Amino acid sequence: MRARAKKLFDRDARTWAAEQQTGVVLDVPLRPPTEREALSDLNRVREWVKSWRGVSEASGIELEWAVRNWSRVGSQEVPVRAIVRSPEVIAGVAGEAAVWRRLVERLDELRALVGPDAQVVLRTYAHSIADLDDADFHRLVDVLTWLRDNPASDRLIRELPIRGIDSKWIESRRGVVEALHRAGTGASGLGLREPSPLVRIRVLDPSLSFQRLTDVSAPVDELASIPLRPQRVFVFENLATVLAMPNVPDAVAVHGGGHRVDLVARLPWAQTVTYWGDLDSHGFAILNRLRARGVEATSALMDSGTLFDHRDLWGTDPEPNVGVLELLTPGERATLQSLSAEGNIRLEQERIPWSYALARLGVS
Repeated sequence: MRARAKKLFDRDARTWAAEQQTGVVLDVPLRPPTEREALSDLNRVREWVKSWRGVSEASGIELEWAVRNWSRVGSQEVPVRAIVRSPEVIAGVAGEAAVWRRLVERLDELRALVGPDAQVVLRTYAHSIADLDDADFHRLVDVLTWLRDNPASDRLIRELPIRGIDSKWIESRRGVVEALHRAGTGASGLGLREPSPLVRIRVLDPSLSFQRLTDVSAPVDELASIPLRPQRVFVFENLATVLAMPNVPDAVAVHGGGHRVDLVARLPWAQTVTYWGDLDSHGFAILNRLRARGVEATSALMDSGTLFDHRDLWGTDPEPNVGVLELLTPGERATLQSLSAEGNIRLEQERIPWSYALARLGVS
């Protein structure tokens, strides 16, 4: 009985609490012994029946009894079914009464703070909310209250006047904070000022350097504001390629793999670029994304010739991108189709011989 209650509680308690369900029922057939089983160990059966007779009404367990007319043992009243009604009683039978009370109290407090639209969010994050210690739960309430009262503070997390709150606390719980704040206010963000993400670049022409600095990581907004006007901009998916590039007159190399291409698009001096990514479906997806952000990107070393020149260096792409990439050229699309036709293969950027790569980048 306890095991059944515990399994049900672990599976559904979050939903019960989030949706304030009360009509939950656990109905457990007890499967009493047959006459033959009773005769084989009569004392054990008597103890089993006695244990169920010892269940008090205060436990909340309703027992259904039935009379068995056995030819050799006589009439015996045995329990045939146990019924538990309500989440509270199920939690008690499962040994989780304290957990249930804490969960209900916390979700009720958050529901009062956030409002009626919090049901889905509360169900999703109920486990995380219940696992918070008391201090952190109160901090969560304090954070949500302050954000509600200051919807467009434009402050950094470090500036929040909430005792016990720092950047690590917010970032480690950002999912639940954002979801509850959105449910309560409809806001898509927290109204905070986010640090400008860093972009790493290498100035390949010393005459364009920043006070002789050629390898720089800086906030994208600051890089966007500098009066840099290179004639060539390379965007490489892999940092190793950025770092290996030799000096190139009037050129800059930018690390721009994955979602980082969104940052590249924010650089006014990087609106026409040469892009080289891994020769796989994800590399083409990044190229497509870069173009979708308005950047005029010409691909390099992402053609069928490069692919088949290095057949011996192919690997397998375990999770190929299956999105529709509408901004590829016909040649790029043909190469992408070859990747699939050859068995979802990939040619990583770093596996291509460096001399081969430099020649096709037009770098001597």
